Amino acid sequence: METILEDQRRLHEERERLIDLQTKELLRKKPTTKEQINSDHLVKLLWDKYIESTSNLINLYEDNDGLRKKEIQLLSGPNEYSEFNSRLKSIITYHKKSNLSESTNISVPMSIEYENLIKSIQSNDDDAGALVNFTDEEGFGKYLDLNELYQKYINLKGVDKINYIAYLSTYDHLFKMPRERKNQDYTRYLQALFNYLFDYLQRVKPLLDVSNEVEQAKVEFQTRWLEGTFPGWPKETTGALTKTGAYLDLSSYSSWEELASLGLDRLKSALMALGLKCGGSLQERAIRLFQTKGKRLQDLDPSLFAKSQNSKSKELNDKHKDIAELEAKVYRLAEILGPQRNATIENVQRKQALTPGEREQEEEAEIVAEESEEEEEDDGIIYNPKNLPLGWDGKPIPYWLYKLHGLNLYYNCEICGNHKYRGPKAFQRHFSEWRHAHGMRCLGIPNTAHFANITLIEDAVQLWEKLRVTRETDRFIPDNQEEYEDSHGNVLNKKTYDDLKRQGLL
Repeated sequence: METILEDQRRLHEERERLIDLQTKELLRKKPTTKEQINSDHLVKLLWDKYIESTSNLINLYEDNDGLRKKEIQLLSGPNEYSEFNSRLKSIITYHKKSNLSESTNISVPMSIEYENLIKSIQSNDDDAGALVNFTDEEGFGKYLDLNELYQKYINLKGVDKINYIAYLSTYDHLFKMPRERKNQDYTRYLQALFNYLFDYLQRVKPLLDVSNEVEQAKVEFQTRWLEGTFPGWPKETTGALTKTGAYLDLSSYSSWEELASLGLDRLKSALMALGLKCGGSLQERAIRLFQTKGKRLQDLDPSLFAKSQNSKSKELNDKHKDIAELEAKVYRLAEILGPQRNATIENVQRKQALTPGEREQEEEAEIVAEESEEEEEDDGIIYNPKNLPLGWDGKPIPYWLYKLHGLNLYYNCEICGNHKYRGPKAFQRHFSEWRHAHGMRCLGIPNTAHFANITLIEDAVQLWEKLRVTRETDRFIPDNQEEYEDSHGNVLNKKTYDDLKRQGLL
């Protein structure tokens, strides 16, 4: 029942709503890799719908069948009211004949329709409703799963039997493979490797135009192949002279016997220079070469010419070029997947160091972590009614641990500006920190071990006065404490000794 103009209006609205949904999805925070990948696939789905709507809208505007122009003429002509009444009558007739149930979405606004679409996609957190699937080894886009390709690689003839970690590090070092070993089995392995990397990259990075990356790699390969600089496929430089041979002037020879004296190798070289057959005995070669004396190549018997090798060499060159082009594509995809490869190597090394029991515990811990993440609320608010401190995982610590460390006790320090410290450990540690040292410096008191556990300013000042008096009394006074001895052995202090000495009584 919709007209062409209504279709255009609906497509315009659909494009605007798709752009708005993509913007909101891109701005939404995605803390985990799984959420990021699912979000990218959702944006890709919305973008494909946007492209489809735009294409349909362009087709309507081009109006190849002329229906849009005809409809505009009907609406703007002299009988616009009769046209309106006829359309209204057709709509009423349609609704009377059709039994529209409540389940039909003919009256549902497009805004609600797209909101329900996003909610239905985001609510499918299980694997059955996921937008993309990964194997257990891939860890939902974190790691690569090259076990099957590794088995194919080590079964190739002539390759070194390396372990899986070494293969992960060198699976794109295809230039180290000798050219003569790049046979049909190698081509099948290379094609399987490219197919996996291409499919994996489309699943991990759906917003990346993987086909465009492959085409760019193909264009760069064509340039490097013509220059002979592509790794693993150097340009041949030794084949020209061996195929062309050396031309021989026959004007100085009067018979084939004289030519036979030159030897097999020289005759072969001269025949190759003319493109003739170079096989046979010495006599056959000499006769064949002597028949060309004084004649043009066009006048010679076609049976004398060697079969052309150009077709075979061209076919072999095309085969090598196809293999090298496939290698270039693998190089580009492996470069893009560098972070995933490094993470895979670390993950494999870590798993190899675990015992079977530890491996099972780790798998169970991962399952529990995923379930706990799913149970968390979307707003990220953590349930913490007792205001417990957060642990290393961002969650409140257990209550028994909270009581064990005395974190329910608060200690006030007047010297630190009435700052409160939570728990005895933090309280004892604060005496050597900058805040307490600054408070003692403001009081003019050194922050020494004498003032440990002193938190009141009055107590600190009284203790400092007491220490000063004690220091004065304990201070060394030479006149009273320095001792001298006279000639009779009497011990006197310095003051008495100096007085008796001045009086001459010593």
